[in-house]
Amino acid sequence: MLVIQALLIAAVVAVGALLVRSSAGERHQAVRRLLLGALVVLAVASILVPGAVTAVAGLVGVGRGTDLLLYGLVVAFLGFVVQSYRRSRQVEARLTALTRRLALDEAEPPGEARRRLSAERPPPG
Repeated sequence: MLVIQALLIAAVVAVGALLVRSSAGERHQAVRRLLLGALVVLAVASILVPGAVTAVAGLVGVGRGTDLLLYGLVVAFLGFVVQSYRRSRQVEARLTALTRRLALDEAEPPGEARRRLSAERPPPG
């Protein structure tokens, strides 16, 4: 197994672990910001010195720098998908809780509902 294969597998497993891990608030945000900062620095470096990406790719066993960038983007995209999925689930849970609370708050008390229904019914006859 090539070094890059092991690294990519580890990255994919890490992204999968994020799916089942609960977010840790400020610490989680700090890690995300650090990773984003590192990504920006690497992007700028790859623009300024494109040959360096090819050299790094050769060191880890990938033929071209563009392939290495593609692999990195795939891992980043998977991370984004996981994050979006988790956020969507949280929003759905909040919406469900709010909808239930609203339904209970606006529900007519049972005694009033019986009186209203009996008043609306015409007398037998």
